[in-house]
Amino acid sequence: MLRRLFFLLITLLAHNAWSAWPADRPIHLVVPFPAGSSPDLLARQVADPLSKALNQSIVVENKPGAGGNLGTRLVARAPNDGYTLLYTINGPLVTAPTLYQKTLGYNPTTDLAPISLIATSPNVLVVSPTLQLSSTAEFVQQAKARPNTLNYGSVGAGSAAHLAMELFKQHAGVDLLHVPYASFPQITTAMLAGDIQASFMVPAIAMPQAKEGKLKVLGVTSLTPTASLPGLAPLATQGFEGFEAISWHAMLAPAGTDPTILLKLQQILAEILATAQIKDKFSAQYFSAVGSNAQVLQQLMQTEKKRWDEVMARLNLSLD
Repeated sequence: MLRRLFFLLITLLAHNAWSAWPADRPIHLVVPFPAGSSPDLLARQVADPLSKALNQSIVVENKPGAGGNLGTRLVARAPNDGYTLLYTINGPLVTAPTLYQKTLGYNPTTDLAPISLIATSPNVLVVSPTLQLSSTAEFVQQAKARPNTLNYGSVGAGSAAHLAMELFKQHAGVDLLHVPYASFPQITTAMLAGDIQASFMVPAIAMPQAKEGKLKVLGVTSLTPTASLPGLAPLATQGFEGFEAISWHAMLAPAGTDPTILLKLQQILAEILATAQIKDKFSAQYFSAVGSNAQVLQQLMQTEKKRWDEVMARLNLSLD
């Protein structure tokens, strides 16, 4: 009898979840970055099979601005009826709350409900060919021999590249000068000219230059090797134990969204992200498809926030 009641309850909950998505109204998947960006490309690759699995139209909406904070705030304030979802990267969820304590306008912990971790990717440590280096150890050796004379580039204070290098400086015990640029293409140009000597970059930008011999990649920022970047050892295994500075993508919803809806989305996403087709598409962009439950994503957000909060506190960094 109890077993029949249990299955009846599950059926009713599932019916309530599906009834939240009538076929005549699309789900809006908000990507707080421009069309053609990495999160946009991966979000669209996920949206198509998700739409088919749900038998429901999904509209991908690009809402760029303020480093992803604008679109994230839009979703945080949206009705929690299952029609609005968020596909974003780690910045708006982890570092933005500390960088913009007065002006952010949302709290990722209380205003958003985690659904699933979608993908992860390491960054890569890149140095100028003018240094004529072959290893991270040689780079650190030169930096120690010439304190505050080697420059590194990032796309601005508080950016992933900036915080990653500041964390690396702490691990390596070196002093490097920070030079901010407006974009990674500008950083690449400056590095080729020898104006700056190092940077952390996403593989999609760095690897084409490295394959042509224009830039030197010394290692990856994940704790373990990455299949899409063969031959590149983690910095954590090159004498910088525990060093990690990854990029990741996740899907969330407005807080208060029906838990059965969130669970259904998580289950379908796990199936989609386990397919060879999606894995291959993600790998081509140097990402590993993941898929997780909400607890894994929530724990990652907490771990990452603690790591980068410590770096920002040491730098006394705020962008308000």
